[in-house]
Amino acid sequence: MRETKTAIVVGAGIVGLSTAWHLQEHGVEVTVLDRDGVAAGASWGNAGWLTPGMVMPLADPSLWAYGPKAMLDPTAPLSVPFRFDRALWGFVARFMSHATPGAWRRAMADLTPISRVALAAYDELEAGGVHATSHPSRWIVGFERERESGPFVHELRGVAKAGQEVRLSRLPDGVRVPHLSPAVQSIWAVEGQRYVEPGPYVQALATSVSARGAKVLTDARVTGIHPAPGGVQVAVEGHGRMTADAVVVATGAWLPDLVRQLGVRTRVQAGRGYSFSVPVTGPPIDHPVYFPGRRVACTPYQGRLRIAGTMEFRGPDEPFQPGRVQAIVNSVRGLFEGVDLDSREDEWVGARPVTPDGLPLVGRTNAPGVYAAGGHGMWGMVLGPATGRALAALITTGETPEEIRPFDPLR
Repeated sequence: MRETKTAIVVGAGIVGLSTAWHLQEHGVEVTVLDRDGVAAGASWGNAGWLTPGMVMPLADPSLWAYGPKAMLDPTAPLSVPFRFDRALWGFVARFMSHATPGAWRRAMADLTPISRVALAAYDELEAGGVHATSHPSRWIVGFERERESGPFVHELRGVAKAGQEVRLSRLPDGVRVPHLSPAVQSIWAVEGQRYVEPGPYVQALATSVSARGAKVLTDARVTGIHPAPGGVQVAVEGHGRMTADAVVVATGAWLPDLVRQLGVRTRVQAGRGYSFSVPVTGPPIDHPVYFPGRRVACTPYQGRLRIAGTMEFRGPDEPFQPGRVQAIVNSVRGLFEGVDLDSREDEWVGARPVTPDGLPLVGRTNAPGVYAAGGHGMWGMVLGPATGRALAALITTGETPEEIRPFDPLR
């Protein structure tokens, strides 16, 4: 194995920048390239949840009852445009083929090792000079009727059975949570998790990577990656050609554009999520809130409340769909008090990279010196730093850490 002295990381989101930071820990000289900017993709407007206790495969058996009806309802949390698109419907078919109890358990077992080290990876970044904070918090989980809590509780028990720590409890009847309306009749709490303000956190990580000597270039669209004498050559629009010992492709939902020709055949589909922030009257909401029945996640964000939701299977560069935001608003309007859902700011759509089997793509491609890092679905924020640490170890030592062994991009 040739010593890795230089590396190019394509993608300045949480996964790419975490990989860059850990490569620097191994003494590697790093250049980070992004076509738009730091945290310009799914890393900016997501809910910022660091919830290893909730990391689980997206395809679960309930989809067989819920999915077909949702696909015909444009306001449903799961949305697939009804149009002829062979690649899209091929992905949906493969995704649904994993919505079985056995496939869910196997994927859960594969996700558990990296989930168990996810928060420690954040601690390492913050102890190592990343000037940002991950906030420990109680998660409030609300349901309108008691029976609706059953599937969520069943899922978290499955997570715990796979070996992850899950501290779940039901609040006693009569206990009210500020800003939740009386319509929320069954309230649960999940302890031991954290959250971040995702955009500022990723920007702080980029600042740390830059301060440690890396070049971070934006407006740098990579158009090709090719083996070359002495390393790997990267063609960058407007910047010519660059060469390094190793290249990491961490471009989220755009991952196939660069790695499909390098042997990575697993489809990555954009699962687009929407978010916005709203003001809160009275005491601030200082903890995340989740409505599983509505698939809506809410997080404190710069004095406001960020509300995020939906899984929309569209192309990553398709136009913003205002109706998706309105669908989120309509779904939670009766569940809050003192939350002004009509004074929205920061309306956003971002493309999560979803794989059919629910597992990321992390490791070697068929091209020597080129590595993939993506496909985390909804869990890129929580698993990004642990992914970067493990991948940096693989690149510099040649040994694959156990926590990313199930994520072989060539599977």
